[in-house]
Amino acid sequence: MMRQVASFFDPVTATVSHVIHAGIGTACAIVDPVLDYDNRSGRTATSSADRIVEYVESHQLQVQWLLETHAHADHVSAAPYLRGKLGGRIAIGERIRDVQMLFGQVYNIRKTPYGIARDFDHLFGPDEEFMIGELPARAWHVPGHTPADTAYLVEDVVFVGDTLFMPDVGTARCDFPGGDASTLYRSIQRILALPASTQLYLCHDYPPSTRGQAAWSCSVEEQRTGNVHVRHGIAENEFIAMRKARDATLDFPVLMLPAVQLNIRAGNLPQPEDNGVRYLKIPLDLL
Repeated sequence: MMRQVASFFDPVTATVSHVIHAGIGTACAIVDPVLDYDNRSGRTATSSADRIVEYVESHQLQVQWLLETHAHADHVSAAPYLRGKLGGRIAIGERIRDVQMLFGQVYNIRKTPYGIARDFDHLFGPDEEFMIGELPARAWHVPGHTPADTAYLVEDVVFVGDTLFMPDVGTARCDFPGGDASTLYRSIQRILALPASTQLYLCHDYPPSTRGQAAWSCSVEEQRTGNVHVRHGIAENEFIAMRKARDATLDFPVLMLPAVQLNIRAGNLPQPEDNGVRYLKIPLDLL
């Protein structure tokens, strides 16, 4: 059996979710699934996640893992919804505890980080090996965008999360709490040291006008030779200067406050209050 990857693009958040498996009837992992969330009305929906449900069921796959590359700031995770529909274990890198501690202060979450971490079914240690059915996999700690970013290596493919974008877009921002441009540069170099033919699957795409159509996979060689921010020959100090200058011009992500609040809790929604309604907290005049 050969590994197969199916990708699902959500144009609202420019997020790409992936399903990796070894063929019909095998185990699979779902990477970075999206729960639809309307920031204006506060309503949630499952249209994006249901596309994945349809694919999994039509291919008779058994969901073993629901893998998060980090606590996303641009969409809400659909992992709990998919776990309820399809099974599987929600997993993320163990450094999520650092992000929980940082944002626990922002949202005044009184639970300890170790308590919050229990919302995930599994926390991967750095370079921890695991299996997706018969497919060998490894969780690589690749911090910089956030302290907890994790890339998942499965045979000859890597799910890199926000660490890298398509070569004509560049790299992730580093101005969120706990982000660091120097750390991101070193994480990217580790990925780019993989064999040239290794295929990278990305979490987002923001295509420039010169390309137009969204894309979400490329080779290590394409990144080495063409990434506008970090191609071969760009030194660490150059990258840090570029990243800091660029980050200073970027807008605050539209969904960051609701998304991170939920995603540090594995995407679990708050419990309903006594009127049956769930509520989010938005800090005022803090960030």
